[in-house]
Amino acid sequence: MTRTYASFPAIYDLVREIPEGQVASYGMVASLLPGVTPRIVGFAMAATPQGEGIPWQRVINSAGKISEREGATRQRDRLVEEGISFKKSGAVDWSAHRWQGPSEAWLDRNKIDFMDFLTIQANWPG
Repeated sequence: MTRTYASFPAIYDLVREIPEGQVASYGMVASLLPGVTPRIVGFAMAATPQGEGIPWQRVINSAGKISEREGATRQRDRLVEEGISFKKSGAVDWSAHRWQGPSEAWLDRNKIDFMDFLTIQANWPG
C-alpha cells in the first residue's frame, strides 16, 4: 500500500534543493516543513514519481545510513556515483556530505526567516 499526503509536493520541492554530492536526513527535511514528520518524508521518498528530477537517493536516516529496505543497494550505488563516501560502519561522513540547507529563494518562498533557519539547522546531525 502506497501512502500519499498533501505534503508530498512540498517535500519533493525541498528535496530538489539537495545538490549532488550532499545528503540530508528525513528529519532535516521534515524540520523545514510544518506538520511533516520524518516518517512522512520517508513515505514521500518511497512514492517518488519517476522522471520528475526528485533526487530521492539523497535522503537518508539520521544515523547517516541508508535504511534497510528494497532499493537500498540502488540508493547506495547512486550516492557513490555522485561522490558520496561511506565509513566502514556504512554511515555517510556528515562533515563531508551534509546538506547545508535550501536556497534563500526557497526560504523566501516558504516564509522562513534566515535566523529561524539557522536555529533549525543547529539541530541537524553532524
